Amino acid sequence: MVDITQPVNAAPVGRPAQDERLKETSLLTRLMRRPELGALAGLVLVTLFFLATADASMFTLAGLMNILAPASQLGILAIAAALLMIGGEFDLSIGSMIAFAGLVFGSFVVLTEWPLLLAIAATFVVAGLIGGLNGQIVIRTKLPSFIVTLAFLFILRGLALVGLKWATGGSTQLRGVGGEAGEGWVREIFSGNAFEGLFAWLAANDLIDKFPTGLPTVTGIPVSIVWFVLFALVATWVLLRTRAGNWIFAAGGDPNAARNSGVPVDRVKTALFMLTACSAALVAVLTVLDAGSTDARRGFQKEFEAIIAAVIGGSLLTGGYGSAIGAFFGAIIFGMVSIGLTYTRFDADWFQVFLGAMLLLAVLFNNFIRRKVTGER
Repeated sequence: MVDITQPVNAAPVGRPAQDERLKETSLLTRLMRRPELGALAGLVLVTLFFLATADASMFTLAGLMNILAPASQLGILAIAAALLMIGGEFDLSIGSMIAFAGLVFGSFVVLTEWPLLLAIAATFVVAGLIGGLNGQIVIRTKLPSFIVTLAFLFILRGLALVGLKWATGGSTQLRGVGGEAGEGWVREIFSGNAFEGLFAWLAANDLIDKFPTGLPTVTGIPVSIVWFVLFALVATWVLLRTRAGNWIFAAGGDPNAARNSGVPVDRVKTALFMLTACSAALVAVLTVLDAGSTDARRGFQKEFEAIIAAVIGGSLLTGGYGSAIGAFFGAIIFGMVSIGLTYTRFDADWFQVFLGAMLLLAVLFNNFIRRKVTGER
């Protein structure tokens, strides 16, 4: 007979029931739970595609630098966008912020003739304040961040256009930033190439390609790549190893439960909006110093590319899930495809098709993996 006083699924007497949290999971399950899995798999597939179809020069040191330079600028935006998406919000104004921050930075350097370090610091302050304003409007009005930042997309682009015309007497481009910025260690941090001495030594010892004159074909690593890698490492450390990272996941996963647990949700989200604005300001400073000028079209549609790269990297549109390293890989995929197509016989306009296809596939893949891991139907 069955003892009806004891549940059928209960653990035998004298043996404690096993806590679900103590159950061991397989290596495959742990890998599937990683948000960046899809981006890493996509990067492998894209690499194999170009190995089979592209010119061999694409995978030389010079070719890789050509790919990573634009990918790094997008990646800085994508990582910040991923953190904000994990926190449950969007920022569609970061592309326009690049143009507006470029105007602010260029005006400080050319019109007011401020020292470069002061101009850069002031640019970050202005961008941070606008980002904080975005966050406060979203929090206090309860409007979707999609709507608020869409409005600022047009506001900042318009201000950049009007401001440049005012500053230049009618032109939409402000020139002369490179000459007014001068030289020195501050400029070296935000423009040019890093590790030039190392690359010269490598060329002298025949470890990398060089010209007949003995100079290396690649003189160094563009500083935007260095910023990109450092930002990815710091963001990953914050997400996975700090209380702030736990707060970001909690704020995006269940804001009400997070508030009840003592998480300062409003402060976290405001800080994330400020981060995305400052990341756009960083890209503006990097590009303006390299080009020596700024214009009203700078950063056009970068907000959408950054969000797509974040989604490819595993960030969910619903918040509470994502990865900075995933956004890192997503940006590299963008750079590889956008530049890599020029090394093939394919029409470069296929890049637009790729953007839409990768976005759709990434969302479908992420949803599939989440359901498999969590048991959702």
